[in-house]
Amino acid sequence: MKQLFFVFGMLAYSNLFAQAVVEKYSVDSASVTHAQVPKGELLKFTFSQSKIFPGTIRDYWIYVPAQYKPGKPACVYINQDGLQWDAPTVFDNLIFKNEMPVTIGIFITPGKMLADSGATSLDRFNRSLEYDGLGDAYARFLLTEILPEAEKHQTSDGRLIGLSKNGNDRAIGGSSSGAVCAFTAAWERPQEFCRVFSAIGTYIGLRGADRYPTLIRKYEPKPIRIFLQDGSNDLNIYAGDWYKANETMERALTFSGYEVAHVWGEAGHNGNQGTAIFPQAMRWLWKDWPKAVAKGNTKNQFLSDLLVTNEDWELVGDSYQFTEGIAANAAGEVYFQDIPASKTYKIGLDGKVTALPIDAKKASGTCFSADGKRYTAASKTNQIISYDANEKETVVADSIAGNDLVVAKNGNVYVTVPDGPTKPGKLYLIQPVGKKILVDEGIKYPNGLTLSPDQTQLYVTESASHWVWLYKIKPDGTLAYKQHYGWLHVPDKEENAWPDGLKCDTAGRVFVTSNLGIQILDQLGRVNAILPVPPASHPPSNICFGGAGFNILYVTCWDKVYRRKLKTRGVNPFDAPVKPVGPRL
Repeated sequence: MKQLFFVFGMLAYSNLFAQAVVEKYSVDSASVTHAQVPKGELLKFTFSQSKIFPGTIRDYWIYVPAQYKPGKPACVYINQDGLQWDAPTVFDNLIFKNEMPVTIGIFITPGKMLADSGATSLDRFNRSLEYDGLGDAYARFLLTEILPEAEKHQTSDGRLIGLSKNGNDRAIGGSSSGAVCAFTAAWERPQEFCRVFSAIGTYIGLRGADRYPTLIRKYEPKPIRIFLQDGSNDLNIYAGDWYKANETMERALTFSGYEVAHVWGEAGHNGNQGTAIFPQAMRWLWKDWPKAVAKGNTKNQFLSDLLVTNEDWELVGDSYQFTEGIAANAAGEVYFQDIPASKTYKIGLDGKVTALPIDAKKASGTCFSADGKRYTAASKTNQIISYDANEKETVVADSIAGNDLVVAKNGNVYVTVPDGPTKPGKLYLIQPVGKKILVDEGIKYPNGLTLSPDQTQLYVTESASHWVWLYKIKPDGTLAYKQHYGWLHVPDKEENAWPDGLKCDTAGRVFVTSNLGIQILDQLGRVNAILPVPPASHPPSNICFGGAGFNILYVTCWDKVYRRKLKTRGVNPFDAPVKPVGPRL
């Protein structure tokens, strides 16, 4: 038996070495020190004052090229896991040959929390938290802490460090989890980081990076240029297959029109090939600088059918307290509420915003009916109120703490009544005769609602989850056949998608506001596309289609209102029902 185990052991040992790859790469001239090339200076510091990752300490290095002149902010390259790739030598050579711009390098180690002196406990290591996790925490750490901290320093000859604030002048990179971290920073803040170097990237199921290929295919493309490297003998363990995950990333990026280059090899999970091709990656990432990195053209047909070339988000108004309840009338004029201010605003067809001379009673949900009246859910008085063309108000229903509402062509009004994020809410039908009927209860925070184009079904968002619910509308206006309809994507650090307002277009698409932006579903409830709202704005709360052709999407985002022209037409509940084309099954 011992001999048998020995044989199996030797076979395993032999197989291990049979699979080993002898790595031999040509050396790029830019990775070699040349006597005639001016040498930059490398400075080392420690940072321990983070508010985003409190209690952590980390080292970081600043490389300043010899060609850097104070008063002219330099481009920036940020690398995770500290010094890698023989980067200072590579930068010396590439900058000297004008193959990349004058660039200051910042090389940062992941944070750790030191154990108490003399204690038997270990240090706490933050690498996976900071690097593998999705979300914008690390990007904020760089932008609000590390980069400002770097600008406090100067070189040995007294040159103050100045860094460009233009995202087109910034590149970011790393290996393994550090590569995911670099991509995440660019994904979350593409206006701040446009160029990414990713070596043996960990796009697998550690803290959610395995979601990236799907999200990349669904999102409107972002202005990011990325260089990928990996080897076929990279890790294949409990969290996934590194090499196949990198191939999947490359295919997703290509599908969505990103500028992406890659080098695949046979290496394992190490930095050997990454170091060898780093000069090549830097030349490619900085090619044609200072020309801006542009958005690509996606192959996502669902998204292409909506986007208008050279049309982006346009700010309509800002400095409000909290905007909601946005709706269009028959002329395409748009109305929205500023709830805390108890004001209603009108956006004319000329784009001009005016306040109505009324007390809106802290209204939220808003919808126009077939007879031209504007209905609102007034939270101050717990009433459903209608306004005629002269702003004369009529109480439609009393004692109802409505959040949002929709008015069908036949005059039926559906109202959501939430009762906090964890308690079951209610859904009411108010008939034209004024009768109030409870038609459903149990959804956790029912929020937005809208009718299908043919007005035979009702969509309702459940804000305390990632679901959109769907009901069949019976001939008497009551509801039946309640089911989970739309599955929405959820942000990394949220337990729900917070779906809120939603609207349909005449093709049957369903546009839903969420923490990730506007998620657009097909008639089968599948998210096909995601439109992020403008950077640095709050998540959207509600939407409507306005303008003379009802092809302009208006969105409320906390203190701001935006609009964007699309290649579609929105559905109006006051119009005759529309039968959309059948779904693609």
